[in-house]
Amino acid sequence: MTSDSRLSWRDVRDRIHEHILTGRYGPGDRLPRDADIAEELGCARSTVQRAMQDLSDSGLVERRRKGGTRVRAEPVTRATLDIPITRREVEQSGARYGYQLIRRRMAPAPRGVVAAFGLGASRPMLRVEALHLSDGRPYIFEDRWICPETSPEVNDLDFTEESANEWLVLNKPYTRLDLRFYAVSANPRLSDLLETEPGAALLVIERTTWVDDAPITTVKAITTPGYQLLTGS
Repeated sequence: MTSDSRLSWRDVRDRIHEHILTGRYGPGDRLPRDADIAEELGCARSTVQRAMQDLSDSGLVERRRKGGTRVRAEPVTRATLDIPITRREVEQSGARYGYQLIRRRMAPAPRGVVAAFGLGASRPMLRVEALHLSDGRPYIFEDRWICPETSPEVNDLDFTEESANEWLVLNKPYTRLDLRFYAVSANPRLSDLLETEPGAALLVIERTTWVDDAPITTVKAITTPGYQLLTGS
């Protein structure tokens, strides 16, 4: 960071935000003291405090009295419904969590994904299909596309042990979230994956995230009949 006495609190916020997104400050890391950041940037301490408050309100950092400021271990945004880690959602219900990677491959983004991201043309993306289990029974089928330009680390991740859902929540904070809910009828493949009757009504939770204008991921989380959506406070 370079010193600039004309920095606004938004400038300070954006610089810290950039350091979080690029990994300089990782999940759980403690940030420098407000006074140290102010000295480094050559701005008022109150400017840093205002920037930190905005980052805290957005869910990227957690501020504690006498405990300093840390990057949240599970970053969230101002969205009414936070993105949950499915494993923890299952475990918090008292059930045993299971996970199966069905398929992972690079492929040209289809028209629906291009439209969801607001892109002008298709580009290669990573498609990850996986099944989350609760007490050995299907819970959520996840059909996800990840943009490797925004998340190049995924090129080296096989997602056989840790789900893309969990890795992204823990490692890729977002600045924008689009959320849709709708129902579909179980086709033969979904009926088989989710062990439900053909034609059964299934709730789909579709989430698309960006960092600034760059797409991160879009996912269709298709739930089993009887799934209960947990909302954030």
